Amino acid sequence: MSMRITVAGARVIDPASQLDQIIDLHIDDGRIHALGEAPEGFVAAQTIDARGLIACPGLVDLDASLREPGFGRKGNIASETRAAAAGGVTSLCCPPDSRPVLDTPAVAELILDRSERAGQTRVFPIGALTKGLEGDQLSELVALRDAGCVAFTQGLAPFGSNRILRRALEYAAGFDLPVIFMPLDAALAEGGVAHEGPTAARLGLRGIPETAETVALARDLLLIEQTGVRAHFSGLSSARAVDMLADAQARGLPVTADVAMYQLLLCDEDLDGYSSLLHVMPPLRSSSDRRALRAAVQSGVIQAIASHHQPHESEAKRVPFAAAAPGISSVEILLPLALTLVADGLLELPALLARLTSGPAAALGLPAGRIAQGDSADLVLFDPAITTDIGTNWLSRGNNCPFIGQSAPGRVVHTLYQGRQVYYNQAG
Repeated sequence: MSMRITVAGARVIDPASQLDQIIDLHIDDGRIHALGEAPEGFVAAQTIDARGLIACPGLVDLDASLREPGFGRKGNIASETRAAAAGGVTSLCCPPDSRPVLDTPAVAELILDRSERAGQTRVFPIGALTKGLEGDQLSELVALRDAGCVAFTQGLAPFGSNRILRRALEYAAGFDLPVIFMPLDAALAEGGVAHEGPTAARLGLRGIPETAETVALARDLLLIEQTGVRAHFSGLSSARAVDMLADAQARGLPVTADVAMYQLLLCDEDLDGYSSLLHVMPPLRSSSDRRALRAAVQSGVIQAIASHHQPHESEAKRVPFAAAAPGISSVEILLPLALTLVADGLLELPALLARLTSGPAAALGLPAGRIAQGDSADLVLFDPAITTDIGTNWLSRGNNCPFIGQSAPGRVVHTLYQGRQVYYNQAG
């Protein structure tokens, strides 16, 4: 049950409206009722003393695997949305690589029903562009949209041919359905587990060339231009890809992009210990690629930072690097990890929060990521002066996280979703 709540004394930062001031927020019936003075007759049943805290819209994560249905050993909707709330995330998009694949309205409805029952975050399903993600037959995209899918993707799964891809994009464009691309040429990447370069050569790991990303990206950009489809690029990893994206944007192509948070902090030089926790796809690339990704986030060419959360059971990582399942469990530390970019001087705090709230929401047209009268009261309150010790009270089913044991700046104290407190860190 939602109640009347006053959040008192926080520094409220709402990038969507460029609000940045110490002001009270008043919540009623799960929505933002007023900012500033309490409305006449408004009596709060609960007052959150938020002096010294920063309040911003709940984070919007464009890529977080929930592992349900089908992969219960890795995680489930209840566990992973609970972890998301701990990371300050109140809206997330889940990719279609469940089992069965999210290619029918029934799977979309199951995910939405279970996430509503969990009640931790808003979940936006991403539908599979092709049946079974097999790259041959188009899914029933309109039926999936009607069932709640907000966009469509093939993920890293290849298309049977460029002709099928073009047909999919023409169909999506005809119904104004957004398409998410994860550019990776399967033939060029085949068998690779690390960025092709000196580190992979020294470690004896089979490399994935940068061209595996850029060749696919070039094809995608040309077909986007031809078909007019609404497009978003997810998880870009290389400097050359960023340059190509910036050129396309400069030419007026309405394309957006996100980057995985961990790609902004790690690079292939970190693989020296062969830690399978660092096996991700696309791979961690060079330190110069990381610099370019950080610069693109700074400039706004990349307008969203996402967790690219992929929880795994411990057995999936307790094997040699090349045999490990790719992916990092990271949604519950998205905000503290992101705050390192402010500590490093890359971004001012309001600009960082834009990449975590209004930027991702605008990329896919999601009704989230802002603080405005009448909107759902989805908020995160965090203390910028306290550090997070990563790994204490870990909530995700997957503890496949290379940051466990480290600390990061800032700590989530309260997360509110639809006016209800879904996470509270007493230690804060």
